[in-house]
Amino acid sequence: MAAVTYELIKKDHKTKARRGRVTTPHGTIETPVFMPVGTAATVKAMRPEEVKELGAEIILSNTYHLYLRPGHEVVKAAGGLHRFMNWDKPILTDSGGFQVFSLGDMRKITEEGVEFRSHIDGSKHMLSPEKSMEVQNALGSDIIMAFDECAPYPADRQYVKDSLERTTRWLKRCKEYHKNTENQSLFGIMQGGMYADLRRQSAEEIVELDLPGYAVGGLSVGEPKELMYEVMDDCVDLLPEGKPRYLMGVGSPDCLFEGVERGIDMFDCVLPTRIARHGMAMTSRGRVNIKNAAHERDFSPLDPECDCYTCRNYSRAYLRHLFKADEILSSMLMTNHNLYFLVNTMKNIRAALEEDRFLEYKKEFYNKYGRF
Repeated sequence: MAAVTYELIKKDHKTKARRGRVTTPHGTIETPVFMPVGTAATVKAMRPEEVKELGAEIILSNTYHLYLRPGHEVVKAAGGLHRFMNWDKPILTDSGGFQVFSLGDMRKITEEGVEFRSHIDGSKHMLSPEKSMEVQNALGSDIIMAFDECAPYPADRQYVKDSLERTTRWLKRCKEYHKNTENQSLFGIMQGGMYADLRRQSAEEIVELDLPGYAVGGLSVGEPKELMYEVMDDCVDLLPEGKPRYLMGVGSPDCLFEGVERGIDMFDCVLPTRIARHGMAMTSRGRVNIKNAAHERDFSPLDPECDCYTCRNYSRAYLRHLFKADEILSSMLMTNHNLYFLVNTMKNIRAALEEDRFLEYKKEFYNKYGRF
């Protein structure tokens, strides 16, 4: 039996949205779910206890970054990623593929894998399907992702076709190398760019391998949102109903709603933590730029409808002061709020699905939030 399993609890009667549950060796995850990103074995500006307190059930860490620093052997010697970072809930690790492909001139793609130079010290490395599995097995995450090639946008059809076929070959090598199936589940990744027929080809090839879960990759790479939604319309149904579906690298509120509506179960993105460090908050009334002078004497909370730690205890004026003074607490409080906002939004989406009012809740949210 796979280490990670999926239970479909309820389907929405008006859309493709669904309510489910993912079971892992480190606990269950109620879906649809947003996963905070802890790139280097830490969610930036947050203690693990705080991440847990705001309701997060799973976090994502990054194979590329942990391989380079501190090294997967160090993490393994510490007892695995859960013990190393003091997080006892589920963890998903990405394969490192997206990061090495983002290095541009610092990397070279071959059939064996990707040769690249470290962004830290310029040292030369090779990340292959086998190496990615070796690193992720050492990290001990519950869900490990296949090593894939994420085609850029825009990209011509032949490049995307060659890329997705290489991704399939690499997935087979990942499955062959991955032996720790009792404790870790390997998810495959659908590629195919913006081409509906290539998405179908990719889905058919990876589903044939009967993996515990599947991701939609190669989206949110610079294409217009309307095109991303169009691609999702074409491709989500190509993935098995009885397995979790994960949309990689997407985390703005509108994308979460649109993804759920099309049958996606899992999401991750650095957006909420990144914009928090730049003084930007997601609220029920839209984004708030805490740097603006309008907040200098505003002693109301970031979001009057939010009951996160930050909104219960601090005013916009204080948060603006912290940001202007370059205080670390600014990043901590803003990050706490943004992650709570998204985690709580997903909790509300799950409740709306259970009450057969998903589209009504989506409309209410959009009416308040305004433009995205």
